[in-house]
Amino acid sequence: MPGVGFSGVNHSLMEQEEQGKNAVATAASHRNAVDMLHGPLLGKILMFALPFALSGVMEQLFNSVDVMVVGRFASSEAMAAVGANTFLINLCINLFVGMSVGANVILSNHIGQHDNRAIRHAVSTTVVLSVASGFFLLLLGMVISRPVLSVMGTPANVIDDAVTYLRIWFLGAPFFMVYNFGASILRSKGDTRRPLYILLVGGVINAIVALVTVIVFRMSVVGVGIANDSAYLFSAVAVVYLLRKESGPFRLDYGHLRIYGVELKRILQIGIPAGIQGMVFSLSNVFVQSAINSYGSAAMAGSSASQIFDAYCYFLMNAFSGACVTFVGQNYGAGEVERCKRVFRICLVCGALATLCGNMVMFFGENFFLKFFSTDTTVIHYAMIRISLTMTTQWIATFYEIPASAMRGLGHSLEPALMTVFGTCVFRLFWIFAIHPVWPGYNRLMMIYPISWLLTDFIVFPACLIVSRRAFKFIRS
Repeated sequence: MPGVGFSGVNHSLMEQEEQGKNAVATAASHRNAVDMLHGPLLGKILMFALPFALSGVMEQLFNSVDVMVVGRFASSEAMAAVGANTFLINLCINLFVGMSVGANVILSNHIGQHDNRAIRHAVSTTVVLSVASGFFLLLLGMVISRPVLSVMGTPANVIDDAVTYLRIWFLGAPFFMVYNFGASILRSKGDTRRPLYILLVGGVINAIVALVTVIVFRMSVVGVGIANDSAYLFSAVAVVYLLRKESGPFRLDYGHLRIYGVELKRILQIGIPAGIQGMVFSLSNVFVQSAINSYGSAAMAGSSASQIFDAYCYFLMNAFSGACVTFVGQNYGAGEVERCKRVFRICLVCGALATLCGNMVMFFGENFFLKFFSTDTTVIHYAMIRISLTMTTQWIATFYEIPASAMRGLGHSLEPALMTVFGTCVFRLFWIFAIHPVWPGYNRLMMIYPISWLLTDFIVFPACLIVSRRAFKFIRS
């Protein structure tokens, strides 16, 4: 499949040159943008990735605060109820988060091609898609909450609170989607700082509302659900405000909002495989969560706390994955093969080192950090088992995450999706249904993570080298 960045351009060379001058003036010279097509790469990648990583940390902070507040000021059952929803929420949102990745790639390609009109059309399509996705998720969440949690084997002393929290979370889904798609638009031109600023304020709002509703008003899971939605509402309003203030093709114009078929097709071409990968990945984790549930509410609460450790470190990795997608996308659109190769190498090394450092901080600081989540010794015991396995090995996942991102930046989304689904999801399901019944134990169950990461590395990394050679050959031809 040829790179999507080189299809569907129907302008004359003179029009393209004129658009190129305008696009460079609008995007690359803007103080909130990064010129990814010229000059040294390392500093620019770090400038992009570090705020992106902090943005991910702030998003995770929403959930961390929820878990910490109910764990310390409500009950371990309430903590389990909030944490048990993590995988299910991810299952529902990942298809649409994948579409936001598709929007990022397409916008990056258009910037590399200097096509102002296509940028404008992609921005409009992305915003409409975000609103539609959010309301679809709201309706879906209201319907599936209790049936799915029941199927997952959520304990009777937890399920009512879990359903309540989940339904309140889905009330904020439209705001969550508008923010994520809007942030993807800004990041496509290298603006990762302002999405971070939004989440910094959102995190403060979330913490204050959670503390007040849980400690003062004794609202338990209802309170932290309201806190989450309050933060998402602010984030959505703030990102729309920024897009309204943009100049040139990135400006959000309510009067011209519509779906453009060509742009929608391209976004879905990249976004649907990425989204399905995320959904299947989360589905496999729902089965893992079901297996964890069988060990009781203490195991659920301990696993919930340790998953937050994983998530914080994952966002270090994900920041360089996002940088790889965007930088490769722009340079591939511009036909800059050697810069694409350098982007890949820099993101791979930096992503692995950053994740390893994060893992070591969490591993050696587990006793300190876990005190913020619970004082229950049984909960802490289960959390430490999981941390000892995941925080010593998570960094190896970089060697499939970054190659998969590079392939998406080149316009190849289906290949990494299929390979990742097999390496992580299919293998984890095999472990749950074939190995776990005959080799039970919570500690053995947790081995599912490092083994699946390593297996996926050996599948995706070589495939990336093959796909890249073919894509670069297409440019040269």
